[in-house]
Amino acid sequence: MSGVESVVARSSAHLRGLWALDQPVFGLWTGLADPAVAELEATSPFDYVCVDLQHGVSTFSELPHMLQAMRAAGRAPIVRVPVNEPATIMRALDTGACAALVPMVDSADDAARAVAACRFPPEGERSWGPMWGDVRDDGALPPEEQNAAAICIVMVETKAGMDDLEAIAATPGLDGIYIGPNDLALSCGYGRETYRTSSDVDAMIQRIVDVCRERGIVAGLHCSDTDMAAHWASRGARMLTAATDTTLLRGAISRSWAALDEAAGLPEGRGTAPFRTPNRRSY
Repeated sequence: MSGVESVVARSSAHLRGLWALDQPVFGLWTGLADPAVAELEATSPFDYVCVDLQHGVSTFSELPHMLQAMRAAGRAPIVRVPVNEPATIMRALDTGACAALVPMVDSADDAARAVAACRFPPEGERSWGPMWGDVRDDGALPPEEQNAAAICIVMVETKAGMDDLEAIAATPGLDGIYIGPNDLALSCGYGRETYRTSSDVDAMIQRIVDVCRERGIVAGLHCSDTDMAAHWASRGARMLTAATDTTLLRGAISRSWAALDEAAGLPEGRGTAPFRTPNRRSY
């Protein structure tokens, strides 16, 4: 053991410690690409922050700056990589993520490929390339310490993934399955239905949660609001994204304007343009 305390290891231990007690962890999703926002989010009380490189504004160009900012707040985030390719997973971990969240995993082979990219040999196939090795004490920790800290979570969000669910969940070294409810409903023929509007979508989500619990891995779920997060925590999910920064920002702006409108007695029609109510639906 190196004897060096790693921000990555500390962030991973926080999540694993709660999971070991069968407690849910609640997260904040960030789609923005600003280091100041990243640092602010890293100081939040949420158990994890997830940087979205698949559908968010951020790319691998911004990721080092964002993770350095989060590190200043003592946090290593989860990173959702854009695609299940070893190079993207390795780069996210090299940059300083405590976990890789891998989208569109359709089979046990897909899951095994993701797990292998998260761990150095002999446990996996991760390439040695310490990005911060010349910068800080924990920038090039021994492979076995990095293997122990790295969390690998794959997303099941397609019909193919549902068809191979049991085999995916049995993948050696896999820490959890994270449910993308929107893509899952679309892929399985339910359009934009949600667990709130379709008993079939509800049953699909519950099936994934149940299989994960049977296999002793974490079931995660992307939630549209805090009520959804609390609901699925009560049904066995143990990793729940409860808020998204862009939604929080828009909501805060709307509430502030409404309060100002009421307090100042603004004339009718003020504040109606250029803003429009977004066409969003809950999950």
